[in-house]
Order: sequence, then structure tokens, then C-alpha cells
Amino acid sequence: MNRIELIEILASYSDRVAITDSRGYYSYEDLLASSCSVASSLLSKENDLREKRVAFLIPSSFEYAAVMLGVWLAGGVAVPLCVSHPDPELDYVLQDSGAEFVIASPEFEERLERLAGLRGARFIRSGDALYPQTRPLPGVSETRRAMIIYTSGTTSRPKGVVTTHENLKAQIGSLALAWEWSRSDFILNVLPLHHLHGIMNALLSALFTGAHCELIHGFDSRRVWEKFIEKDYTLFMAVPTIYSRLIRSWDEAGDEERKMMSAACRGMRLMVSGSAALPVSTLEKWREISGHVLLERYGMTEIGMALSNPLRGERKPGRVGMPLPGVDVGLIDESGGVINGEGAGEIIVRGKNVFLEYWNNPESTRGAFIDGGWFKTGDLAERSGDGAYRILGRKSVDIIKSGGYKISALEIEEVLRGHPDIEECAVVGLGDDEWGERVCAALVLKEEHDVSPESLKEWCRERLAPYKIPSRIITVSELPRNRMGKVTKPEVIQLFKSV
Repeated sequence: MNRIELIEILASYSDRVAITDSRGYYSYEDLLASSCSVASSLLSKENDLREKRVAFLIPSSFEYAAVMLGVWLAGGVAVPLCVSHPDPELDYVLQDSGAEFVIASPEFEERLERLAGLRGARFIRSGDALYPQTRPLPGVSETRRAMIIYTSGTTSRPKGVVTTHENLKAQIGSLALAWEWSRSDFILNVLPLHHLHGIMNALLSALFTGAHCELIHGFDSRRVWEKFIEKDYTLFMAVPTIYSRLIRSWDEAGDEERKMMSAACRGMRLMVSGSAALPVSTLEKWREISGHVLLERYGMTEIGMALSNPLRGERKPGRVGMPLPGVDVGLIDESGGVINGEGAGEIIVRGKNVFLEYWNNPESTRGAFIDGGWFKTGDLAERSGDGAYRILGRKSVDIIKSGGYKISALEIEEVLRGHPDIEECAVVGLGDDEWGERVCAALVLKEEHDVSPESLKEWCRERLAPYKIPSRIITVSELPRNRMGKVTKPEVIQLFKSV
């Protein structure tokens, strides 16, 4: 009978502390027992879920981890939902994934039970799922689908990225080797758990190696600094925006408190930055505060992590390092030709870490790969003579990277066009030191109509995740277009720079 290796490994850590959350400490034994209860609840009268999709909306907590692992033990596919998404975005994921089960914690029960009912899915309260119960569990091959994470692409709606248990094992194993995870590690995870960064790099990497992961829901810079001072963490991972906010809090603190903050950081062995470009000024300020040169790396939902600066050795500002263990990385030019040695082009990645498919989207899946099983990332990079990579940006101007999130401009435009006062719109990303890019919208209003930026943002809050809502909004008489009538996004960006 096949068993998922990660689950088997959990049993070997027994009474070691696995997770801390706002309610207390939980051992690996607690985690495995609760995961088995979730699996038993899901199976009910079935012997095996056989890759049925299980969507769940649970804040960062022990419950989250137990539910995710329980889905896998039952033979299902985990579909984590984002706690900040409004109902239309949650409903889209339920509909697109074909989720047959929906699990929600108490604060989301009313919303999710209604949405589950609309989609004909079985709704389960997280407390009921975790109620102690046991039944025989199925054997699960590592070639089975394990998880679907929705990510913005160049199309207007998010695509479901499907990873198998084998993909996840390869991704975790590569990071464990490169970053030297061990049982003695203790990580504070402030990252959202509908995103690969928080799930893979922090939570699953910790569990796979018998380490201790503390989960907190939501980010507050003062609270994080207090935890740094209070506890003996060995690792911390975040996006550049988080480091910028921590720097701001350090600047606002008194001299004695600053000393305590800096000393707490120096006690850690590794601090990592990713999901967006790290400004060199942020890196230098953080080095001054903490004594750490942040380790920059490169990855995406479809591949996990592919490139990393070294754990031991020189970390070059502005560069994301070299291929991780077990990952092949290359560059191609605009015609698809392979670039050898130094040069610039589109990053391609190959290895067991690379995802299986886009859910129910064979056309996009086919278009994402080239001969030899290479995945085309859509990211442009420059490779130096020593093999280190520097990210140059996206091929598509319709992808915005803000606060660690990859956002589709087309998806936001589609929503904005549904506003009764908007005739046309163009959404772009404008460079920003704290956020990487800010989401900005240029609007052409219908004749004799008017809308204020604040009222539009309020309208958007009911339809878009908070990080997708435009932070800058301008109205124009017409959008710049080329001879073929296509909106020219670089010129739209210039409109914002001129006001």
C-alpha cells in the first residue's frame, strides 16, 4: 500500500513540537491524529476520495495544517482559499475547481456554507472535521494530484496550478538541502497560506524536517518585532513589503528597543526575501539593522523555487542566485533558441519540481511547455558569467507584482468594466519601493457620468481581493492606443508619471 512520504515522516517526529498558533503548542503526534480525523470525516462512507477537490478557508493555524494533511490522507486534492477574497473570487475557485467538499472555520461558516450550497458541494465545519474519529485510510500514490493553487496569469481569470505529491516532495527536498533545514529550526510564518511561499517554503519545509513552525494570522510589524524579541527563532521568510514595514517600525522605536530588535535578528541563522524584487536600499538597511544579508531566491507557483543565493557564500544584491538542487534552469531567446553562457532571455525550468498541469485548461498547459519538458516562466532574466541570475521583469505588461502577489491586470480590468460609470479602463503596475509595483487604473468614464476614487475602491472591495484594488485612479478622455487600436500600456504608465 502506497503512503505519502511526508505523512510517514510526520509519525517519526512523535512528541516534538510541530506547530504553535494563537491557541498553544501542538506536537507532531497531535497533528497526525487530527489529520486522520479530518480524513475520516471526509471519507464518511467512501474508501478513497480519488482526487476529489476539497476547498478550505481557514486562517493560519494548527487547524489549517491538519485539514490540508487530512485531505491528502483521504486521497483528495487540497484547494486552499484566501481569507481576504470576497465572495465572487471564492465562488470562482469553487466553480472552476469543481470542489465537492468545502471546509470552513467558524468566522467563515456562513459565507462558505452558502457558496457551497450554490455549487452543490458538501459543507463541513472545521470543528466537525477535526472531531476525533478513525476509519481505514486509503493508499495514495505520490503521482496523484495533491494541491491546486490559483494564480493570476496572462488571461483574465486565475488558473489552477496542479501539483502532485511527487512535485511537492521534490520542492521541499530541494529547499531542505539548499537551506539546511533541521529539527532544531524554529520559523515564524507570517505569510498567507493560499500562496506557495507560505505553504511550501515555510510550513511544509518545517514539517518535512521535523522543525517547529509558529503560525500567526495577519501581519503587524510591531507584533512581529515583539515575537522576534520574545522567542528564539532560527529562520524568517517574507516579501520585500514586509521587510520595508519592519524597517519602518525599527526606525520609529527608541534606542534601547532598537538594540533588542537588532539582537533578536542576529540570533537567527537565515532570513529570506522573495516573491518580488528586493530593492537594494531595503537589503542594505536590513543588513544595518539585523546583520543579515537577506537571501534572495526566485520561484513561482508552477515550479516552487528554482534559483537561490547560497546559504553559505556571497549573496549578490539584485541577483537571485543559481539553480537549486534537482532543478534545471535555462534561458531562451524570442525565437525559442537556447542561450548558452552569459546573456538575457526568458527563464525556462525543468525538473520533478515542475507542476503537472493547469486545471481543466489543456490549451494553457500545452502552451506553457516546450520540447524537452521545459516550462516557460514568462520571466526575463540576465545570466552572468558565473551562472548567477538577475530578474529583469515579466514578458507580459499585464502581470503586476505587488506586495509579493502576482496580479493579472486583465482580471482587474474585467471587473472594472462591470461598473456602470466606466466606459473603458487600463490597469498597470507603477514602480514602488515598498510594494514593488502599485496597481493603478486609468479610466474613461461614460458621457455625463462621474465616480470618485474612494467610491470606486469601495465598489471594488466587494469584488476583488484587497491587494488587487487600484491604489491610484485617474480619469482620462481617452486611452493611448497604437495603429491597430490596442491600448499601449507603457504610455498608460507615463500618464501616471505626468500627474
